[in-house]
Amino acid sequence: MSDVAADEPQVLTDEAILERFRASKNAPSGSRTLGFQLLAVRQADREVEVGFEARADLLCNPMGQIQGGYVCAMLDECMSVAGMISSGMTHVVPTLEMKTSFLRPALPGALRGVGRVVKWGKTVCFTEGELYDGEGRLLAKASGTAIPTPFARFKK
Repeated sequence: MSDVAADEPQVLTDEAILERFRASKNAPSGSRTLGFQLLAVRQADREVEVGFEARADLLCNPMGQIQGGYVCAMLDECMSVAGMISSGMTHVVPTLEMKTSFLRPALPGALRGVGRVVKWGKTVCFTEGELYDGEGRLLAKASGTAIPTPFARFKK
């Protein structure tokens, strides 16, 4: 008798997804540049919490602040990971468009991001992200639209 359950997609707990990210040996180079680390997964809320270690020698502008493009990349990373996790780790969510509001300068050091999926539709998903400094002050906010794409169709 065959085991029918083995053919069904595996449902991963928040802890299992977190461990999978932490154990990954092939993090994208952009994620490594940003100092990305997944801190928490809340599938029920379609939300993730992310840490970034913003290095001055890589990410700062001449004023000693994190350059705005890197702040956008951090927010995009938060929102994209929230989308992957909301899909049950079956889809990537390439960004179609993104709007960012910069509220105060981001400085080098530990930063914390929150990403969430606001709505998962048939062809697009809507996301939000926030970036905070080490003292919990909101630095920037973003909203985005992405196209959920199954991993199998995304691969080369």
